[in-house]
Amino acid sequence: MPKDWRISTFNGVLLACYFIPSWVISAMKIWVSPIRGFYDRTNIAAAMYVSDFTSLPAMGTIRVAWLLALSKVIVAAFFFVFLLLVIRAAIRNKGGADEALAFALGVGSFISMASLIAASKVGELAALRLHASESLLLIGAAILLIVDTDQATVPSSEPAASAAEPHHSYFSSSPNS
Repeated sequence: MPKDWRISTFNGVLLACYFIPSWVISAMKIWVSPIRGFYDRTNIAAAMYVSDFTSLPAMGTIRVAWLLALSKVIVAAFFFVFLLLVIRAAIRNKGGADEALAFALGVGSFISMASLIAASKVGELAALRLHASESLLLIGAAILLIVDTDQATVPSSEPAASAAEPHHSYFSSSPNS
């Protein structure tokens, strides 16, 4: 592991190692059997919300399940792109993987928060805990990505002394005083 990784990059790698397998497996369960996969433990909040608060026919419920599976796979794909960019940057000693991580964190946070709200509406306590922890992981990583800056892009705080321009007093605006 390179020693020049920022904490947000390391945190993003850990999140990718969790979200890629768990969300792809969840999406694959929906693709294999849409209704049964939709009512799986990881998707139960959205499934119960759709069945309780909307009047969709069975085909509409299947379409919502496929949309959820597609969105989870998109988030997992962006986490995978982030991992590829981090590995490439570690080999070439360059940065530039923050955009893929930011997109994955943004869309993933939206999906997790929507599932969290759905779980609280239907009263599913286990799904509420799962989606609350996922939301906290994603939002915390997004805050860390915003706060953590790359040292190579931060301008130095030391002012450069210029010999060509004379420095005048604070109170005097005339160079002759």
